[in-house]
Amino acid sequence: MRKILTFVVALLIPFASIAEHHGPVEAEVRDAVIAFNGAYANGEVDTYFGYYADDAMVYFYGARQDLMAYHDEWAEMVEAGGAVEKNELSDIRVQVMPSGDVAVASYFVDYRLRAPDGGISASKAFESEVWRKIDDEWKIINLHYSEIPGQE
Repeated sequence: MRKILTFVVALLIPFASIAEHHGPVEAEVRDAVIAFNGAYANGEVDTYFGYYADDAMVYFYGARQDLMAYHDEWAEMVEAGGAVEKNELSDIRVQVMPSGDVAVASYFVDYRLRAPDGGISASKAFESEVWRKIDDEWKIINLHYSEIPGQE
């Protein structure tokens, strides 16, 4: 019995050190998520799109989106006077992969947008992102945004 217990403890020690080692990485990614969403909410187009990797894949409103087309559309909307009125995040969860250079973040978003014509749209959604450390910066390589039906 002692041999089994010793074996089990020996197996678990590396996992504890991995979890401890990834604590700072988790905090870095959480900070990146918050900064990314802050730039979005504040209409900081270049800062917001700077969080995406050049070849990032984004999925929202039921389809894959072309990142450059999304950039142009968003910049035009902000320039025309549209603005995010609310972009509240909740239940942020970050999972760091064992390599320490890839993480998955997910959270709920309570969102309201004012279009340039004054129209308001609101939604609640769930967003998940895959972040990768590229050239010492956390970048989004994949983003999936799904509205939660009936939660306006």
